[in-house]
Amino acid sequence: MGLGRLIKRSFQELKAGGLRHTLLKMKFYLRDTKGGRRKSRKESEYIFGDVLFINGCFLPHPARYRVTHQREQILAGNMISEEVPYTELSLDYIKRYRIFIFYRCPYTDMVGKFIKKAKEFNKTVLFDVDDLVIDTKYTDNIPYLATMSKEEKENYDEGVRRMQKTLCLCDGAITTTEALADELRNYVPEVFINRNTSSDIMCAYSERALYERDLLPYLEKSQIELKPDIKLQKKLLKKLAMADKSEVKVGYFSGSITHNDDINLILPVLQKAMERFKNVHLYFVGELDIPKELELYKERIHSLPFVKWWELPRLIASVDINIAPLDNTIFNAAKSENKWVEAALVKVPTIASRVGAMEKMIRHGETGLLCSTEDEWLEALDALVNDAKYRKRLAESAYKFVHTYCTTIKTGTPLCEYLKSKMSKNIAFVLPSTKLSGGVLVVLKHCVMLKKAGYDVLIINDNVGNDNITKDGEEINVLSTRTDFFHGSIDLAVGTLWATMDWVTSYKNIAERAYLVQGYETDFSPYGNFFRIRANQTYNLNGVKYITISKWCQGWLKELYCKDAKYIPDGLERDMFPVKERDLSSGKIRILIEGNCDDAIKNVDESFKIVSMLDPEKYEVYFLSYQGTPKKWYRVDKFLHRVPYERVSEIYHSCDILLKSSILESFSYPPLEMMATGGYVVVRPNDGNVEYLRDGENCLFYNGDDLSTAVNAIERIANDAELRKTLFENGLRTADSREWENFREDIINAYIKNDK
Repeated sequence: MGLGRLIKRSFQELKAGGLRHTLLKMKFYLRDTKGGRRKSRKESEYIFGDVLFINGCFLPHPARYRVTHQREQILAGNMISEEVPYTELSLDYIKRYRIFIFYRCPYTDMVGKFIKKAKEFNKTVLFDVDDLVIDTKYTDNIPYLATMSKEEKENYDEGVRRMQKTLCLCDGAITTTEALADELRNYVPEVFINRNTSSDIMCAYSERALYERDLLPYLEKSQIELKPDIKLQKKLLKKLAMADKSEVKVGYFSGSITHNDDINLILPVLQKAMERFKNVHLYFVGELDIPKELELYKERIHSLPFVKWWELPRLIASVDINIAPLDNTIFNAAKSENKWVEAALVKVPTIASRVGAMEKMIRHGETGLLCSTEDEWLEALDALVNDAKYRKRLAESAYKFVHTYCTTIKTGTPLCEYLKSKMSKNIAFVLPSTKLSGGVLVVLKHCVMLKKAGYDVLIINDNVGNDNITKDGEEINVLSTRTDFFHGSIDLAVGTLWATMDWVTSYKNIAERAYLVQGYETDFSPYGNFFRIRANQTYNLNGVKYITISKWCQGWLKELYCKDAKYIPDGLERDMFPVKERDLSSGKIRILIEGNCDDAIKNVDESFKIVSMLDPEKYEVYFLSYQGTPKKWYRVDKFLHRVPYERVSEIYHSCDILLKSSILESFSYPPLEMMATGGYVVVRPNDGNVEYLRDGENCLFYNGDDLSTAVNAIERIANDAELRKTLFENGLRTADSREWENFREDIINAYIKNDK
């Protein structure tokens, strides 16, 4: 991507993501640039889009119709897609797109791994094909294949078998015709018909061909604005002057060498026509062997080579009648009506076999002529060769029809609606960072539950880093607002901190927005700091549904901001905290203090004031902190710093009593985790812990205004075996009741409304 393209892309990003995110993306673009050269990355490798087409066809013209044109169809429907050759497929694409379409793609190990992995992430995988090249029982009927050597035929058949293998791994198929759809239903459960259509640029080239044929030669010089057109006009006028006005040109535009059999079908008709109509000239274009039977009329037979697609409209426009014979086989019945559409775009009438898509799309006598027998073919040729007005009438009707029903822009909506209906609902959680914390672990647990329920889950990291995260054996996709470009649709975007709501509210391609509130973030900043106002603004957003993990948060959201928030109880990963009964009768009793001493709300100083009042010969103190370090006056026997979450239960097991002094928490996990291990809890009650703590039942409360109540609570636990038994049993019951699995339906229902 050059700098100019980056600037153009940045204007798009400015609209979608806001100024801050745009500047960040440019910063990281420049960071990744070494010596003025960007690290080589394809556009499909760094965007988030809706659809990825995996192209397995090495021929350019089929892929143009089934990849390029379908991409244009869905782009007109506001769906963003990219294309990648199947030989360059990577598993990294899975997190970047919502649905995958394999076009004529043979099976490879990577294709197999990709489809399996995509389905694990609840992505939809479809197969697109426009010919019956998915089973040798069909391809064996192609006469041309009989001319192949044994080795060539085996290689061809192996490709067909690999194509079928990929097809059968997919959730469904997209195809061009009814006949092809009928056969595909034998391999996949669902087939959608999206006919071949003409692209907008193909229409433009066709209009140019019409202008050059029907208008330009007859314009006055004053009416011609461009000098090249004046030169072209002179050339065309000269050509018209030399042309035989009685000559009628009949054209056959071959797609491949396999069409030899189709022209042989009407060979007797062509012989009779050439004999009967001395003014008829035949034009064969493309890969076709001219039959020996027509050598008698070689002065009126013209063979032209295969041309580029953008040159085709001018070539078709140069004939008077287009013919499209097809042998009535199941293989041909599955073919599309391309030849008729391309001719109609340049107002050339078509005579076609009454087979498959031609019969479906052409209105006999209105937009073309259909034939089943030699007599009908001869009659049709007779009618059009001898009646220029009839040719014009058919051509005009066909022109109007295809512009209404056979162009990308006007036909894309059904395809878009189908693709949207096949996409799993996607839910994107926007995190301020993927660095593990209590709040991030809650989000990850929600992600796991939703993924297991069949949803397409994505984490958007509002920071550097897009490595996937694994939680409970489930891999969660991760993208970054700093390094990835977002264009695809998101059904539900969930902010998880006030700062992440900037991205959630500014990105336009989101159907529904939510805010998972895990604390009163206004108070995360001191008085006088502008971030207090910015955080507070996020509780007053329109068009955002609020979700919270605490009844306390649910209460103030309603009372202060008139927001009805859905409540999801915070759960416990019960198996991470196995039970161990404590023996307080021998040795020192170990007290655990947990929290960041630099955070005033954690109120760790108070805990150390309490333990300073205890007998050091009877009690020892462990201090667990992720951020702050012990102050000089703390009495600490062992300091535990930044212990990985999976090892925290070991710390609980090594201690007997948790002393927790936090003034305010949205939901307090350490008391719940401690009692889950069979330990005891002495806690200062606050709005974030009274949701599950009961004084004298599963813990003991103390009064923050009288620290001696905390000392007394600790002593009671140390000396009262009956109390310990009560706290132990009720603590385990409380922990069991908060198992995450108990809240599976709460999680799904909070995020998903009227779905599944």
